[in-house]
Amino acid sequence: MEQFALDAIKAITTRPPEVYDHITVDALTPVIGAEVSGLDLSKELTEEQVAEVKRAFLRHHVLVFRDQEINGEEHKRFARHFGELHPVALAPEGSDPHILEISADAESRNVAGHGWHADGTADLRPSLGSMLYVTRTPEVGSGGDTMFANMHLAYEMLSPAMKALLDPMTAVHNGLLAWEGATPPPEYDVPVNTHPVVARHPDTGRKLLFINGIYVSHIEQLSKGESRAIIDMIVKQITNTALLSCRVRWTPNTLVFWDNRCVQHHAIWDYFPYSRYAQRVAIAGHRPTA
Repeated sequence: MEQFALDAIKAITTRPPEVYDHITVDALTPVIGAEVSGLDLSKELTEEQVAEVKRAFLRHHVLVFRDQEINGEEHKRFARHFGELHPVALAPEGSDPHILEISADAESRNVAGHGWHADGTADLRPSLGSMLYVTRTPEVGSGGDTMFANMHLAYEMLSPAMKALLDPMTAVHNGLLAWEGATPPPEYDVPVNTHPVVARHPDTGRKLLFINGIYVSHIEQLSKGESRAIIDMIVKQITNTALLSCRVRWTPNTLVFWDNRCVQHHAIWDYFPYSRYAQRVAIAGHRPTA
């Protein structure tokens, strides 16, 4: 591995440890993910607890809360500590407009979240983050894990020349691409928006790669062939660089909260024909900026 990539990893792994008084935080890997214990999300959290969760969120990007028995209102209450709720697109009539049900079983031909991506990047204002609460895991084995990758580190591991090339570029994100050739309902207003290829995190100012293989159609400043080559290179880096990612193994009543601004995720569908059920609440975000 090149020295500049090693230096990027060392810069994260050698940071001074955070100190928490009201929660316990155990890192999943040196660069992304942590399990948080000491909280009961069915109860109202104190200001001190919320402040420490926010600190852990900005440091680890993916937080895992296990053994939580919560209802929909408690799920939404926890999410509101981080901002307004992001409405569900195409929510069924009569359903909660802020809770997306995600399920798979023997009748499924695809599953939500399969393939590396960040949620809704074709939107003008993609969500800040998502809280996925899994209550039912596959009946056999321990399938259905989710992988998460650190897009700060994905950028920082690039060569200086590649960073200089990508920094000023913009990419078109098209919501139709996520339908994989299927026709969306006529009432769906397909989002198409342009975002920086390299964005800055609004809370920390750190640069990150904001490009994925699910929503991005092309990079505006390049030819079609050049654009495809760069997109494929970035997707390959995310897919093939294990050092960028953590893997969360789901157990019943686990809630995972990830930062959609600087994390991509991939839901592994390795449990067909068995079932999994979850509910997701998303938090409204802002338009990405360079």
